[in-house]
Amino acid sequence: MKLYMTPGSCSTGIHILLEELDLVFEAYLVNLMAGDHTQPDYLALNPKATIPTLVRNDGTALTEFQAIAYWLARSYPKAQLLPGDADGDARALELMAYVVGTVHGQGFVRLFTTDKFAINTADSEAVKAQGWVIAEQAFAVINAALPPQGYALGAFSIADAALFYVEFWADKIGMALPEHCLAHYRLMLTRPVVRRVLQEEGYRVG
Repeated sequence: MKLYMTPGSCSTGIHILLEELDLVFEAYLVNLMAGDHTQPDYLALNPKATIPTLVRNDGTALTEFQAIAYWLARSYPKAQLLPGDADGDARALELMAYVVGTVHGQGFVRLFTTDKFAINTADSEAVKAQGWVIAEQAFAVINAALPPQGYALGAFSIADAALFYVEFWADKIGMALPEHCLAHYRLMLTRPVVRRVLQEEGYRVG
């Protein structure tokens, strides 16, 4: 398999899941700043020009964090990356959708790609402030649903990989995580695979 990824991005969560499953794959770095995602070769794989993209053993490409994570969990059920019952699986998808769609897609995207939302340069700070508030409020919602300790749904699941990458972003920009989110983030940092992935992607792990 081939994972098209950008270090420190949402693709880090998929990188973690692939390593947790001990799967053999090739990592292809997509330099978003250089516009690699808009090049014809990449668009042929993923016309959405997004990351991550996972090219599977049959040559077909799968995109979108939730879809890739769900496919990995269902394809390798022995790893138990989903709770396994209808309610538990739905909760995993619910949390991933909120992380990707709201925390990332409405909050952090305004902080990281401000120019896409600021019609005028003078609007930039207001857009960033809005993104910060959206992310903080979303973390508060997640915090209220998380257990005080342990993983999001009891045992480690694909939802934890999604939540981790936005917690990682919050840590890197100095956004304070609420109590349960912070406990979850610290727990994730104790997982050997998570530490290894961060090191492989060029980050120091304390």
